[in-house]
Amino acid sequence: MTYAFAAAGTGGHIYPALAVAGALVNSGTSASEIVFFGGDRLETRIVPEAGFELVQLEVRGLSRSLTTDNLKLPAIVRRATADVAQTLDERMPGVLTVFGGYVSVPAALGARRIGMPYVIHEQNAVPGLANRYVARRATRTLAAFAPAHERLKEAEIVGNPLSVAFEHYERDEIRAEALLRYGLAPDLPVVGVFGGSQGAMALNESAADFAAVYGETVSILHITGPDHHESVSEQARSNPNWVTVPFESDMQYFFAASDIALSRAGAMTVSELAATSTPSVVVPLPAGKGYQALNARDLERAGGALIVDQEQIADVPGLLSELVSAPDRLAAMRNGARSIAKPDAARRVAAILKEVTGV
Repeated sequence: MTYAFAAAGTGGHIYPALAVAGALVNSGTSASEIVFFGGDRLETRIVPEAGFELVQLEVRGLSRSLTTDNLKLPAIVRRATADVAQTLDERMPGVLTVFGGYVSVPAALGARRIGMPYVIHEQNAVPGLANRYVARRATRTLAAFAPAHERLKEAEIVGNPLSVAFEHYERDEIRAEALLRYGLAPDLPVVGVFGGSQGAMALNESAADFAAVYGETVSILHITGPDHHESVSEQARSNPNWVTVPFESDMQYFFAASDIALSRAGAMTVSELAATSTPSVVVPLPAGKGYQALNARDLERAGGALIVDQEQIADVPGLLSELVSAPDRLAAMRNGARSIAKPDAARRVAAILKEVTGV
């Protein structure tokens, strides 16, 4: 049986695919039955590190601007489609799952060419162009957030597949270890700041404003992003309660340490906030017609998060101070976040793939 995954470009596409592949392995599937299709970006490192085969395709996305490079795209897609079809045809029949991005179209077309069913998983509240295009012939369409129904009418809402660390997450069990990991004082509340894997300048500046006023009575755990770490850590040097790290690969510890988080509203971040029952103030990235804000809509409605437009980010330090000093309100926010969590999404998607193949 072949379980193929098309996931490329960003962690938001690749990590959910890896989580499903991991769930398949945990259920008895051999890693040799799993193959990934991708390009030449992040997937070239993290897919092999996870123990899975990666077939690299010559693929790229459609440029939004008028450029002659777009004229080359049909030929690139044809070649990639043929490569996918050949690779799958040489394997046992199975199912392909696409996770969005530029690799989705040739992967889905390649599967169709040899008669292999394919499944779509959409991580964001607003589906991307590639997933919308290939959804018309998909055997099953899965999505993380309810607003995706507006463009993917047949989508089943399953949540975003997360790493196994989040499936049976118990904050209290690792809280002490998390505080020790970051060198945080056990007697101070912790505000966690996280702008995504690359960091976010606006959140970094807001954290500095918060630290300047409230930094003596609150710990700040700040994942800066690699590109911003040097400048932010220089600012934090004078405040022993402000701890900076460039990147965190084991995010369960960040959430366990944080009493409240300040973050963007990327699809995986929102799903992790819910899975860990972490109260949050989210400042959606002001791009893409406000798509990030839609990712956090259900979390806000459930009472687990407050959404602040970036234009109002000056209000964030005072809001964080107000929330961190209100334990009853934080407890209510934790319950709200927990109410929409889908920490078993990876296992659910793996089970769906087995249904499609008749296993």
